[in-house]
Amino acid sequence: MAIGTRYARSMTERSSVASAIAHVDLFVASDVPYADALRWQHDRVEAVREGAGEALALIEHTPAYTMGRRGGRASVRLDEADLRAPVIDVERGGDLTWHGSGQLVGYPILDLRARGLRVADYIRLLESVLIEVLDGFGLEAATVAGRPGVWVEDAKIAAIGVAVRGGIAFHGFALNVAPDLSWYDPIVPCGLADASVTSMQELRTEAPSMGEVVGMTRAVFERRFTARLRDSDASVLREAVSA
Repeated sequence: MAIGTRYARSMTERSSVASAIAHVDLFVASDVPYADALRWQHDRVEAVREGAGEALALIEHTPAYTMGRRGGRASVRLDEADLRAPVIDVERGGDLTWHGSGQLVGYPILDLRARGLRVADYIRLLESVLIEVLDGFGLEAATVAGRPGVWVEDAKIAAIGVAVRGGIAFHGFALNVAPDLSWYDPIVPCGLADASVTSMQELRTEAPSMGEVVGMTRAVFERRFTARLRDSDASVLREAVSA
């Protein structure tokens, strides 16, 4: 598999974003059911369209498989009734993947029109954030032509799948920090039968803590997206469903 050009740290501090620093609300949480986070995303997209501030959620989910717009049930190796977690159809791009403990999922809710970003540029920017985060922990990652996400050699360490509604981006990325990779065994991750998945834990002698990865992601996101993240009450991730 040919590895695409690695994003160097010197790559565009431009980020195609307006020069003024944007305030972005940050929500950090763990053990968040996927349905709760999905409902929160939908609510926040509508709020941003109506003038509310942008947001970023950095969370760990309870186990779930999610199927993107390009997915098909052929990516499920077992009968769905035999899976240890539900398969949820969602509107993001991409195919089938897994979310759960040990994986950092990021949901940026950003106004791409206001930021002057095309969708393709936005995806490249998310990839550059993840590559820089991994570099901060001594891991050399790259992109692969025609295969969105971030790779270490021929193994995928981070998936990216986004959706855009009225110019507002949602869904985002999933970075494998220290998950149980056996969750991927019953599926064809991202619909790529010729590729494997990996994690920071698998590639390092000792995996960083989730808190360390969240901190690094926060710092890199602020720089790449010319943003100032404001800590916010993460209970709203669940209130979106229960309210």
